[in-house]
Amino acid sequence: MSSTSKGSSSQPIEVTVANSYSFLIIDTYYPRFLRSLYASNPSLTTTGYVEQHSFLMDQCFGTADFYSANLNKIGCHAEEIIPNNEILQRQWAIEHGVRIEEPLYAKAIKRVPYVRRYIRTHNWLLNILAEQIKKAKPDVLYLQDLSFCPPDFLKEMKRYVRLVVGQIACPLPPLDNLRSLDLILTSFPHYVERFRSMGIKSEYFKIAFDPSVLEKTGKVDRKYNCTFVGGIGPAHRSGTLLLEELARRVEIDFFGYGADTLDASSPIHARHHGEVWGLDMYRTLLASKITINRHIDVAENNANNMRLYEATGCGALLITDNKINLNDLFKVGKEVVAYGNIDDLISQINYYSSRQSELETIAHAGQTRTMNEHTYQQRMEQLLGIINTYADQLA
Repeated sequence: MSSTSKGSSSQPIEVTVANSYSFLIIDTYYPRFLRSLYASNPSLTTTGYVEQHSFLMDQCFGTADFYSANLNKIGCHAEEIIPNNEILQRQWAIEHGVRIEEPLYAKAIKRVPYVRRYIRTHNWLLNILAEQIKKAKPDVLYLQDLSFCPPDFLKEMKRYVRLVVGQIACPLPPLDNLRSLDLILTSFPHYVERFRSMGIKSEYFKIAFDPSVLEKTGKVDRKYNCTFVGGIGPAHRSGTLLLEELARRVEIDFFGYGADTLDASSPIHARHHGEVWGLDMYRTLLASKITINRHIDVAENNANNMRLYEATGCGALLITDNKINLNDLFKVGKEVVAYGNIDDLISQINYYSSRQSELETIAHAGQTRTMNEHTYQQRMEQLLGIINTYADQLA
Protein backbone atom coordinates (compact mmCIF):
# COMPACT_ATOMS: atom_id res chain seq x y z
CA MET A 1 0.00 0.00 0.00
CA SER A 2 1.49 3.33 -1.06
CA SER A 3 1.52 6.43 1.10
CA THR A 4 2.24 10.12 0.88
CA SER A 5 4.87 11.92 2.93
CA LYS A 6 3.67 13.74 6.02
CA GLY A 7 2.97 17.45 5.69
CA SER A 8 4.03 20.32 7.90
CA SER A 9 1.96 21.49 10.84
CA SER A 10 0.54 24.37 8.81
CA GLN A 11 -0.39 22.69 5.53
CA PRO A 12 -2.89 19.89 4.87
CA ILE A 13 -1.65 16.73 3.20
CA GLU A 14 -2.81 16.34 -0.38
CA VAL A 15 -4.06 13.08 -1.88
CA THR A 16 -1.60 11.15 -4.03
CA VAL A 17 -3.18 7.70 -3.74
CA ALA A 18 -6.88 6.85 -3.76
CA ASN A 19 -7.32 3.90 -1.41
CA SER A 20 -10.73 2.77 -0.28
CA TYR A 21 -11.44 2.58 3.45
CA SER A 22 -14.50 2.15 5.60
CA PHE A 23 -15.24 4.93 8.10
CA LEU A 24 -17.57 5.07 11.08
CA ILE A 25 -17.93 8.73 12.04
CA ILE A 26 -19.02 9.43 15.62
CA ASP A 27 -20.43 12.92 16.15
CA THR A 28 -22.42 14.20 19.12
CA TYR A 29 -25.09 16.90 18.66
CA TYR A 30 -26.04 19.74 20.97
CA PRO A 31 -28.85 18.49 23.27
CA ARG A 32 -30.71 21.78 22.75
CA PHE A 33 -30.85 21.14 19.02
CA LEU A 34 -32.06 17.58 19.53
CA ARG A 35 -34.77 18.67 21.97
CA SER A 36 -35.93 21.34 19.54
CA LEU A 37 -35.96 18.94 16.60
CA TYR A 38 -38.06 16.26 18.28
CA ALA A 39 -40.40 18.80 19.88
CA SER A 40 -41.10 20.25 16.43
CA ASN A 41 -41.48 16.79 14.86
CA PRO A 42 -43.11 14.55 17.50
CA SER A 43 -44.04 11.83 14.99
CA LEU A 44 -40.32 11.30 14.38
CA THR A 45 -40.05 9.42 17.68
CA THR A 46 -42.14 6.54 16.30
CA THR A 47 -40.25 6.09 13.02
CA GLY A 48 -37.52 3.59 12.22
CA TYR A 49 -33.82 4.20 12.64
CA VAL A 50 -33.02 4.76 8.96
CA GLU A 51 -35.86 7.25 8.49
CA GLN A 52 -34.97 9.14 11.69
CA HIS A 53 -31.30 9.22 10.76
CA SER A 54 -32.02 10.46 7.24
CA PHE A 55 -34.31 13.19 8.56
CA LEU A 56 -31.65 14.25 11.05
CA MET A 57 -28.94 14.46 8.37
CA ASP A 58 -31.24 16.55 6.16
CA GLN A 59 -31.33 19.24 8.86
CA CYS A 60 -27.64 19.99 8.09
CA PHE A 61 -26.68 20.47 11.72
CA GLY A 62 -22.92 20.71 12.29
CA THR A 63 -21.16 18.55 9.74
CA ALA A 64 -24.35 16.46 9.19
CA ASP A 65 -23.48 13.76 6.62
CA PHE A 66 -20.94 15.94 4.82
CA TYR A 67 -18.12 13.54 5.70
CA SER A 68 -19.85 10.29 4.80
CA ALA A 69 -21.58 11.57 1.65
CA ASN A 70 -18.34 12.89 0.22
CA LEU A 71 -16.26 9.91 1.33
CA ASN A 72 -18.79 7.64 -0.37
CA LYS A 73 -18.50 9.73 -3.55
CA ILE A 74 -14.77 9.02 -3.75
CA GLY A 75 -15.04 5.29 -3.30
CA CYS A 76 -15.05 4.72 0.46
CA HIS A 77 -17.82 3.37 2.66
CA ALA A 78 -18.81 5.75 5.44
CA GLU A 79 -21.68 6.49 7.79
CA GLU A 80 -22.36 8.76 10.75
CA ILE A 81 -23.59 7.78 14.20
CA ILE A 82 -24.99 10.33 16.67
CA PRO A 83 -24.31 8.48 19.94
CA ASN A 84 -25.91 11.02 22.30
CA ASN A 85 -29.25 11.02 20.46
CA GLU A 86 -31.15 8.86 22.95
CA ILE A 87 -34.28 8.45 20.81
CA LEU A 88 -32.37 7.47 17.68
CA GLN A 89 -29.94 5.15 19.47
CA ARG A 90 -32.70 3.41 21.41
CA GLN A 91 -34.45 2.74 18.09
CA TRP A 92 -31.29 1.18 16.66
CA ALA A 93 -31.01 -1.05 19.73
CA ILE A 94 -34.62 -2.20 19.39
CA GLU A 95 -34.21 -3.00 15.69
CA HIS A 96 -30.99 -4.95 16.28
CA GLY A 97 -32.08 -6.83 19.38
CA VAL A 98 -29.61 -5.08 21.65
CA ARG A 99 -30.58 -5.02 25.33
CA ILE A 100 -30.24 -1.67 27.04
CA GLU A 101 -28.51 -2.70 30.22
CA GLU A 102 -26.86 -1.09 33.23
CA PRO A 103 -23.59 0.57 32.16
CA LEU A 104 -20.40 -1.36 31.66
CA TYR A 105 -18.01 1.59 31.67
CA ALA A 106 -16.82 4.19 34.22
CA LYS A 107 -18.49 2.33 37.11
CA ALA A 108 -16.30 4.04 39.69
CA ILE A 109 -17.81 7.41 38.87
CA LYS A 110 -21.23 6.17 40.01
CA ARG A 111 -20.06 6.65 43.57
CA VAL A 112 -20.47 10.40 43.02
CA PRO A 113 -24.22 10.95 43.65
CA TYR A 114 -24.84 14.05 41.56
CA VAL A 115 -23.48 12.46 38.38
CA ARG A 116 -25.18 9.08 38.76
CA ARG A 117 -28.00 9.81 36.34
CA TYR A 118 -25.64 11.21 33.71
CA ILE A 119 -23.28 8.27 33.96
CA ARG A 120 -26.15 5.80 33.82
CA THR A 121 -27.59 7.45 30.70
CA HIS A 122 -24.21 8.01 29.08
CA ASN A 123 -23.17 4.43 29.57
CA TRP A 124 -26.22 2.73 28.15
CA LEU A 125 -25.55 4.90 25.12
CA LEU A 126 -21.95 3.71 25.12
CA ASN A 127 -23.20 0.12 25.22
CA ILE A 128 -25.24 0.70 22.07
CA LEU A 129 -22.36 2.50 20.38
CA ALA A 130 -20.11 -0.47 21.18
CA GLU A 131 -22.53 -2.80 19.40
CA GLN A 132 -22.65 -0.49 16.38
CA ILE A 133 -18.85 -0.45 16.17
CA LYS A 134 -18.65 -4.24 16.52
CA LYS A 135 -21.19 -4.65 13.73
CA ALA A 136 -19.50 -2.18 11.36
CA LYS A 137 -15.86 -3.15 12.07
CA PRO A 138 -14.66 -0.04 10.20
CA ASP A 139 -11.10 0.57 9.08
CA VAL A 140 -11.31 4.03 10.64
CA LEU A 141 -13.27 4.99 13.74
CA TYR A 142 -13.50 8.79 13.41
CA LEU A 143 -14.42 10.75 16.54
CA GLN A 144 -15.70 14.33 16.25
CA ASP A 145 -16.13 14.61 20.04
CA LEU A 146 -13.08 13.55 22.04
CA SER A 147 -14.89 13.69 25.38
CA PHE A 148 -17.74 11.26 24.69
CA CYS A 149 -15.84 7.96 24.60
CA PRO A 150 -13.75 7.14 27.72
CA PRO A 151 -10.22 5.76 27.19
CA ASP A 152 -11.21 2.30 28.48
CA PHE A 153 -14.04 2.17 25.98
CA LEU A 154 -11.71 3.02 23.08
CA LYS A 155 -9.16 0.48 24.27
CA GLU A 156 -11.84 -2.20 24.06
CA MET A 157 -13.08 -0.97 20.65
CA LYS A 158 -9.59 -1.19 19.12
CA ARG A 159 -10.25 -4.90 18.86
CA TYR A 160 -12.80 -4.10 16.14
CA VAL A 161 -11.22 -1.16 14.24
CA ARG A 162 -7.85 -0.54 12.65
CA LEU A 163 -7.33 3.16 13.31
CA VAL A 164 -8.94 5.49 15.86
CA VAL A 165 -8.84 9.10 14.68
CA GLY A 166 -10.05 12.14 16.59
CA GLN A 167 -10.79 15.64 15.34
CA ILE A 168 -10.73 18.65 17.65
CA ALA A 169 -10.93 22.46 17.59
CA CYS A 170 -12.04 23.24 21.14
CA PRO A 171 -10.62 23.19 24.68
CA LEU A 172 -8.72 19.98 25.33
CA PRO A 173 -10.25 17.00 27.13
CA PRO A 174 -8.18 15.08 29.72
CA LEU A 175 -4.81 13.81 28.50
CA ASP A 176 -5.91 10.18 28.81
CA ASN A 177 -8.61 10.84 26.20
CA LEU A 178 -6.00 12.21 23.81
CA ARG A 179 -3.53 9.37 24.35
CA SER A 180 -6.22 6.78 23.60
CA LEU A 181 -6.26 7.93 19.94
CA ASP A 182 -3.98 6.76 17.14
CA LEU A 183 -4.12 10.14 15.39
CA ILE A 184 -5.59 13.59 16.08
CA LEU A 185 -6.63 15.97 13.30
CA THR A 186 -7.18 19.63 14.11
CA SER A 187 -7.93 22.90 12.35
CA PHE A 188 -5.83 24.65 15.03
CA PRO A 189 -2.28 24.90 13.62
CA HIS A 190 -0.93 25.55 17.12
CA TYR A 191 -2.45 22.30 18.42
CA VAL A 192 -0.49 20.15 15.96
CA GLU A 193 2.93 20.77 17.45
CA ARG A 194 1.42 20.71 20.93
CA PHE A 195 0.10 17.19 20.37
CA ARG A 196 3.32 16.03 18.74
CA SER A 197 5.32 17.31 21.70
CA MET A 198 3.17 14.99 23.85
CA GLY A 199 4.11 12.06 21.63
CA ILE A 200 0.67 12.05 19.97
CA LYS A 201 0.45 11.82 16.17
CA SER A 202 -1.31 14.85 14.73
CA GLU A 203 -2.01 16.55 11.40
CA TYR A 204 -3.48 19.88 10.32
CA PHE A 205 -6.95 19.47 8.78
CA LYS A 206 -9.21 22.39 7.91
CA ILE A 207 -12.99 22.66 8.20
CA ALA A 208 -15.12 23.36 5.11
CA PHE A 209 -18.53 24.06 3.53
CA ASP A 210 -20.88 21.71 1.72
CA PRO A 211 -22.69 23.26 -1.28
CA SER A 212 -25.56 20.78 -0.88
CA VAL A 213 -27.04 23.02 1.85
CA LEU A 214 -27.83 25.67 -0.77
CA GLU A 215 -30.10 23.21 -2.56
CA LYS A 216 -32.00 22.51 0.67
CA THR A 217 -32.46 26.09 1.88
CA GLY A 218 -34.14 27.43 -1.26
CA LYS A 219 -34.05 31.09 -2.25
CA VAL A 220 -33.62 33.54 0.63
CA ASP A 221 -33.78 37.34 0.43
CA ARG A 222 -30.96 39.29 2.11
CA LYS A 223 -33.06 41.24 4.58
CA TYR A 224 -30.48 41.77 7.36
CA ASN A 225 -27.77 44.36 6.90
CA CYS A 226 -25.50 42.91 9.60
CA THR A 227 -25.74 39.80 11.76
CA PHE A 228 -23.89 37.71 14.27
CA VAL A 229 -24.85 34.03 14.13
CA GLY A 230 -23.30 31.83 16.79
CA GLY A 231 -22.89 30.82 20.40
CA ILE A 232 -22.38 33.11 23.34
CA GLY A 233 -20.96 31.70 26.54
CA PRO A 234 -17.98 31.11 28.83
CA ALA A 235 -15.75 29.78 26.03
CA HIS A 236 -16.29 33.06 24.16
CA ARG A 237 -15.66 35.44 27.05
CA SER A 238 -13.62 38.07 25.17
CA GLY A 239 -15.81 37.77 22.09
CA THR A 240 -18.97 38.39 24.12
CA LEU A 241 -17.60 41.71 25.37
CA LEU A 242 -16.96 42.71 21.76
CA LEU A 243 -20.49 41.73 20.71
CA GLU A 244 -22.03 43.72 23.55
CA GLU A 245 -20.13 46.79 22.41
CA LEU A 246 -21.39 46.19 18.86
CA ALA A 247 -24.96 46.05 20.15
CA ARG A 248 -24.50 49.48 21.72
CA ARG A 249 -22.97 51.14 18.69
CA VAL A 250 -24.27 49.67 15.40
CA GLU A 251 -27.42 48.14 13.96
CA ILE A 252 -26.94 44.39 14.21
CA ASP A 253 -29.15 41.32 14.67
CA PHE A 254 -28.05 38.37 16.83
CA PHE A 255 -28.96 34.69 16.40
CA GLY A 256 -27.84 31.57 18.23
CA TYR A 257 -27.64 29.92 21.60
CA GLY A 258 -26.34 31.20 24.92
CA ALA A 259 -28.24 34.47 25.32
CA ASP A 260 -29.59 33.07 28.58
CA THR A 261 -26.05 33.12 29.99
CA LEU A 262 -25.80 36.91 29.62
CA ASP A 263 -26.49 39.42 32.37
CA ALA A 264 -30.00 40.84 32.25
CA SER A 265 -28.51 44.24 31.44
CA SER A 266 -26.68 43.01 28.32
CA PRO A 267 -27.56 45.12 25.25
CA ILE A 268 -27.55 41.93 23.16
CA HIS A 269 -30.93 40.85 24.56
CA ALA A 270 -32.91 43.56 22.77
CA ARG A 271 -31.53 42.45 19.39
CA HIS A 272 -31.35 38.71 19.92
CA HIS A 273 -33.74 36.55 17.86
CA GLY A 274 -33.15 33.20 19.52
CA GLU A 275 -31.56 29.92 18.49
CA VAL A 276 -31.15 28.89 14.86
CA TRP A 277 -29.96 25.39 14.02
CA GLY A 278 -28.99 23.60 10.83
CA LEU A 279 -30.86 24.84 7.79
CA ASP A 280 -32.32 27.78 9.74
CA MET A 281 -28.78 28.86 10.57
CA TYR A 282 -27.82 28.71 6.90
CA ARG A 283 -30.97 30.63 5.93
CA THR A 284 -29.99 33.33 8.40
CA LEU A 285 -26.55 33.61 6.80
CA LEU A 286 -28.18 33.69 3.36
CA ALA A 287 -30.39 36.53 4.60
CA SER A 288 -27.35 38.52 5.79
CA LYS A 289 -25.52 41.10 3.71
CA ILE A 290 -22.75 41.30 6.32
CA THR A 291 -22.06 38.75 9.04
CA ILE A 292 -19.56 39.03 11.87
CA ASN A 293 -17.25 36.26 13.05
CA ARG A 294 -15.08 35.96 16.13
CA HIS A 295 -13.09 32.95 17.20
CA ILE A 296 -13.24 30.96 20.40
CA ASP A 297 -10.55 32.00 22.88
CA VAL A 298 -8.53 28.76 22.53
CA ALA A 299 -8.06 29.47 18.81
CA GLU A 300 -5.45 31.96 20.00
CA ASN A 301 -4.07 33.74 16.92
CA ASN A 302 -5.30 31.30 14.27
CA ALA A 303 -8.34 31.44 12.00
CA ASN A 304 -10.08 28.09 11.81
CA ASN A 305 -13.79 27.99 12.63
CA MET A 306 -16.78 26.73 10.66
CA ARG A 307 -18.29 30.19 10.32
CA LEU A 308 -15.47 31.23 7.96
CA TYR A 309 -16.69 28.72 5.40
CA GLU A 310 -20.42 28.74 6.19
CA ALA A 311 -20.68 32.53 5.86
CA THR A 312 -18.66 32.79 2.67
CA GLY A 313 -20.36 29.69 1.25
CA CYS A 314 -23.70 31.43 1.76
CA GLY A 315 -22.45 34.56 -0.03
CA ALA A 316 -22.50 36.97 2.91
CA LEU A 317 -19.68 39.47 3.38
CA LEU A 318 -17.64 37.97 6.20
CA ILE A 319 -16.00 40.42 8.59
CA THR A 320 -13.80 38.33 10.87
CA ASP A 321 -11.16 38.85 13.52
CA ASN A 322 -7.72 39.13 11.97
CA LYS A 323 -5.50 36.09 12.53
CA ILE A 324 -1.97 35.26 11.41
CA ASN A 325 -3.10 32.55 8.95
CA LEU A 326 -6.27 34.21 7.65
CA ASN A 327 -4.63 35.27 4.40
CA ASP A 328 -3.75 31.62 3.73
CA LEU A 329 -7.47 30.81 3.68
CA PHE A 330 -8.94 33.93 2.05
CA LYS A 331 -7.47 37.08 0.53
CA VAL A 332 -8.08 39.75 3.13
CA GLY A 333 -9.76 42.81 1.63
CA LYS A 334 -10.60 40.86 -1.54
CA GLU A 335 -12.56 37.81 -0.35
CA VAL A 336 -13.18 38.60 3.32
CA VAL A 337 -12.69 41.64 5.55
CA ALA A 338 -10.65 41.53 8.77
CA TYR A 339 -10.75 43.67 11.90
CA GLY A 340 -8.24 44.23 14.66
CA ASN A 341 -10.34 45.77 17.45
CA ILE A 342 -13.84 47.02 18.16
CA ASP A 343 -13.34 50.47 16.62
CA ASP A 344 -11.90 48.88 13.48
CA LEU A 345 -14.84 46.47 13.30
CA ILE A 346 -17.42 49.22 13.63
CA SER A 347 -15.61 51.26 10.98
CA GLN A 348 -15.68 48.28 8.59
CA ILE A 349 -19.39 47.66 9.19
CA ASN A 350 -20.25 51.29 8.55
CA TYR A 351 -18.02 51.48 5.48
CA TYR A 352 -19.43 48.45 3.67
CA SER A 353 -23.00 49.16 4.75
CA SER A 354 -22.82 52.37 2.70
CA ARG A 355 -21.02 50.77 -0.28
CA GLN A 356 -23.19 47.92 -1.50
CA SER A 357 -21.27 47.39 -4.73
CA GLU A 358 -17.97 46.82 -2.88
CA LEU A 359 -19.76 44.64 -0.33
CA GLU A 360 -21.22 42.41 -3.04
CA THR A 361 -17.93 42.17 -4.95
CA ILE A 362 -16.00 40.91 -1.92
CA ALA A 363 -18.84 38.61 -0.81
CA HIS A 364 -19.01 37.04 -4.27
CA ALA A 365 -15.23 36.56 -4.36
CA GLY A 366 -15.33 34.93 -0.94
CA GLN A 367 -18.07 32.55 -2.03
CA THR A 368 -16.13 31.67 -5.17
CA ARG A 369 -12.99 30.90 -3.13
CA THR A 370 -14.96 28.65 -0.78
CA MET A 371 -16.62 26.77 -3.64
CA ASN A 372 -13.26 26.31 -5.38
CA GLU A 373 -11.04 25.39 -2.42
CA HIS A 374 -12.99 24.85 0.79
CA THR A 375 -15.65 22.19 0.17
CA TYR A 376 -16.08 18.94 2.06
CA GLN A 377 -15.46 16.93 -1.11
CA GLN A 378 -11.99 18.46 -1.30
CA ARG A 379 -11.45 17.93 2.43
CA MET A 380 -12.40 14.27 2.21
CA GLU A 381 -9.88 13.80 -0.60
CA GLN A 382 -7.30 15.39 1.71
CA LEU A 383 -8.45 13.12 4.54
CA LEU A 384 -7.72 10.07 2.39
CA GLY A 385 -4.24 11.47 1.84
CA ILE A 386 -3.74 11.70 5.58
CA ILE A 387 -5.06 8.20 6.18
CA ASN A 388 -2.69 6.87 3.50
CA THR A 389 0.27 8.15 5.51
CA TYR A 390 -0.84 5.89 8.37
CA ALA A 391 -1.50 2.92 6.08
CA ASP A 392 0.88 0.68 8.02
CA GLN A 393 -1.67 0.68 10.87
CA LEU A 394 -4.41 -0.34 8.43
CA ALA A 395 -2.56 -3.32 6.97
